[in-house]
Amino acid sequence: MTKRTSAKYKLDRRMGENIWGRPKSPVNRRDYGPGQHGQRRKTKLSDFGIQLRAKQKLKGYYGDLTEKQFRRIYAEAERIKGDTGENLVGLLERRLDAVIYRAKFVPTVFAARQFVNHGHITVNGARVNIPSYRVKEGDVIAIRDKSKQLAIVLEAVALVERDVPDYIEVDHSKMTATFTRTPSLGDVPYAVQMEPNLVVEYYAKN
Repeated sequence: MTKRTSAKYKLDRRMGENIWGRPKSPVNRRDYGPGQHGQRRKTKLSDFGIQLRAKQKLKGYYGDLTEKQFRRIYAEAERIKGDTGENLVGLLERRLDAVIYRAKFVPTVFAARQFVNHGHITVNGARVNIPSYRVKEGDVIAIRDKSKQLAIVLEAVALVERDVPDYIEVDHSKMTATFTRTPSLGDVPYAVQMEPNLVVEYYAKN
């Protein structure tokens, strides 16, 4: 199990946004923060606070990433030529658990991590159980035959609340997905606005 599975909506409440666009998010009913003083926490954020919030939101979106893991991905994004914020999003979207979620093989990013951990996925025919495994363009990701009829998979495929982005080609009849290209920020179907430029500013100062 992931560390935040039982409390995955806490991030929604803390940010005041429905991060994953889920119908059951408590933010749909209460758009104020958690706790008895949540309704009074409408203070104006400093520049640092805005940057920190952007970092927490992007990091939290991908499930169970630790600060150490996220900072390592950021450092790699910084080394790649081009816009660091765009590179960061591209690297995050190439994680195997993110691809599994985007392909609608599982209902949540938290379930994606667990699904990969439990050995239900192959990449180019080889079993992979590392959620952080980085897929390459052209890689074919598939659900193993014995796992195709799991309730969690059938539930996810039937979800109408989100679509598969165009940088992943999916065949739900065969339960396979091909990662066709690394997306830019504008390609990624985030349910809320993500601001990787503010994440870059945050790490530049800290």
